[in-house]
Amino acid sequence: MSERYDRGMQVRREVLGNQHVDRAEKLKTAEDQPFQDLITEGAWGTVWASDAITRRERSMLTLALLAATGNFEEIEMHVRAAQRTGASKRDIMEAFQHVAIYAGVPKANHAIKIAKRVWEAQETSDR
Repeated sequence: MSERYDRGMQVRREVLGNQHVDRAEKLKTAEDQPFQDLITEGAWGTVWASDAITRRERSMLTLALLAATGNFEEIEMHVRAAQRTGASKRDIMEAFQHVAIYAGVPKANHAIKIAKRVWEAQETSDR
């Protein structure tokens, strides 16, 4: 694999956690291998590996973009990841407020519901 792939896998593990990445790697097939390589090199090895902005800022941008574009299936994963990057619940809620103003209240409302479910599940498992 390339240096960018290796860096991408490192960043992916730091942001998403080993458990998530190990599960994804186990589910990888020959058919989706090229796609997995693409996101590991492109998303994680290039965009997320850049130090132009902090990972906290990148998490907030990612959550806002996912909500604004209606890509709700990845919000749960990125809410959990945001905690590893230093984004607080307040940071996440601020990002979703921007979504409400610039992309629509229903999208922000749905994203907030997902985030609250993640936080509630985490609090329940901590007990």
